[in-house]
Amino acid sequence: QVQLVESGGGLVQTGDSLRLSCAASGRTFSSYLMGWFRQAPGKEREFVGSINWTGTNTYYADSVKGRFTISRVNTKNTVYLQMNSLKPEDTAVYYCAARRASSYSTVPREYDYWGQGTQVTVSS
Repeated sequence: QVQLVESGGGLVQTGDSLRLSCAASGRTFSSYLMGWFRQAPGKEREFVGSINWTGTNTYYADSVKGRFTISRVNTKNTVYLQMNSLKPEDTAVYYCAARRASSYSTVPREYDYWGQGTQVTVSS
């Protein structure tokens, strides 16, 4: 069982940066692949990016590639989402998720645990 709590969301302006954190409970955090998703009002939940167990490999959606960076510190049971050059279309609730399987996935239902989400709003 893993419990996830996101933090760091807020209201920023276009071009600003923001770093989200996801704190995990449980001693097996390092064995989970971690993902970030987002969901805007009236839209489906969208894959943002993911990071493997060791933090050596990351994978991003095309819409955020080059602007967002995922990292993790297993000794702190925490995964981060650094967001730079934010745009109004990045406005959404951002969720972190944990996946037991080691293979990458962009599909929300293939993740096993979810946080409650944190709101990010980018004003123009």
